[in-house]
Amino acid sequence: MAELVTGEAVALDIRVARLASRACALLLDLLFQAMLLNILIYLTAATAVIADEAWGVGLGIVATAGVMVGYPCVFETLTRGRTLGKLALGLRVVADDGGPIRFRQAFTRGLASVVEIWLFSGAPALITSLFNRRGKRLGDVFAGTVVIQERVPTAAIFGPVAVMPPQLAGWARSLELSQVPDDLALTARQYLSRFWELLPEVRDAMGQRIADQVLAVVSPPPPPGLRPEILLSAVLAERRHREEWRLAQRRHRRMRMWQAHGQPPGGPTAMQVAGAPPAPIAPSGPPMPPPFSAPGPGQPRFLPPQDYGSGPYAQALTPPPPGPRP
Repeated sequence: MAELVTGEAVALDIRVARLASRACALLLDLLFQAMLLNILIYLTAATAVIADEAWGVGLGIVATAGVMVGYPCVFETLTRGRTLGKLALGLRVVADDGGPIRFRQAFTRGLASVVEIWLFSGAPALITSLFNRRGKRLGDVFAGTVVIQERVPTAAIFGPVAVMPPQLAGWARSLELSQVPDDLALTARQYLSRFWELLPEVRDAMGQRIADQVLAVVSPPPPPGLRPEILLSAVLAERRHREEWRLAQRRHRRMRMWQAHGQPPGGPTAMQVAGAPPAPIAPSGPPMPPPFSAPGPGQPRFLPPQDYGSGPYAQALTPPPPGPRP
């Protein structure tokens, strides 16, 4: 499962679309484009009967170009990255940094689709997507875009992978996290996402190994007697909180710059936003339940706050017993 990740190794809760879903969306778009093109060709043929033949040829060329290039370009620009096929499959085109697609990017993708999809029957798009780790076709490579999956899978309703355990909120706010490498953070996140898929002995040994690597590059040290998954969840949740704060500050500076130049990105609402400070992000919100209670049939992933000291979370602060590591 691929994701768009910021420079701080913080996942932005978006998933790169798989090749199969993109192919289905493309087939729907091609079907709609073929129907639209047939209607326009019929109208241009009727025009040629009562007008000059050159008019009919010219209108046919304009109609063909408009359907092949204009359809994806207009739809993706007006709907911020969605055509009818992508809307049906829950997909969206975004910039490489996760921002909304612009007209020039949509136009570049539309021009590239004439060659890689219409002219060569999609072969270049398929080959490029297979060899690109984000499943990009040539149009995405040229435009600097990526297709993401908007619809959240059912498993994601249980909440984020890493949340802040309430007993570690104060310690996490004082952490120095600049030395935590991105690959280590991603490893920890993948471990938490697969926590209940691992055998208990493998789970504890792997978690302790990852936690030791994290503790070697963060300071101050955590309170004694923490289970590794609780510690990792606190570290990743704090990283995400700080990255969200940085993104909010960046958006605020951009809006202030647009306001200073008299070119806000919208009407009065955007002007109001440009003059308002970013919404403060509380250092620690209301106590959130930990994500490591095993969900039973029909039960949510989280334990309610009153059950922190009972059930599967009763031994949350007790480190796993020593044992052989895999």
